[in-house]
Amino acid sequence: MRKFNVRSFVIIGMFSSLAFVLMLIKFPIPPFPPYLTVDFSDIPALLAALILGPTAGILVELLKNILDYFISGSATGIPIGNLSNFIAGVLFVLPTYVVYKRLKAKWGLMVSLSIGTIFMAVFMSVLNYFFFLPAFMGLAGWEPMSNEALRELVVIAVLPFNIIKGLIVAAVFLLVYKRLNNWVSKQISYKNI
Repeated sequence: MRKFNVRSFVIIGMFSSLAFVLMLIKFPIPPFPPYLTVDFSDIPALLAALILGPTAGILVELLKNILDYFISGSATGIPIGNLSNFIAGVLFVLPTYVVYKRLKAKWGLMVSLSIGTIFMAVFMSVLNYFFFLPAFMGLAGWEPMSNEALRELVVIAVLPFNIIKGLIVAAVFLLVYKRLNNWVSKQISYKNI
């Protein structure tokens, strides 16, 4: 693992703060349950990963969720939603980073964001079915669902929502990255000095 210098920690702190603020600005997508919301807090984590490497992206995801839990709290008292958001962010950022570093082409960013979206959507569906939804229902005092009803919820709500969320975040990231491309390139070159 590469050691971070002071400049790296400043960038991680800056992106974590920005991600936390972006996490507070969330919105639901109408046909899906209201607890499934879209926010753009993964964009700073993606930028941190591209500039400083995958560990920085993971740290931004972790710090934004810790800040959100201590500032906003949790409906269940236990940060199930924050844990879910952290894992979803990591499942989006890491595959995007790995594929983008392998392709190194202009179109590589679109392909890597698409792969990151699919990776996140599929794995979060599995994790929601086996862990997050049952844990949240139990902690929130909701009536437990049958396996069939839980599977149906995951297939008709969680999976398509995560695909749509990933595509929305990817589209906004591409717009942001296009504007910040020169700055990101300079930051990467500073890292390599």
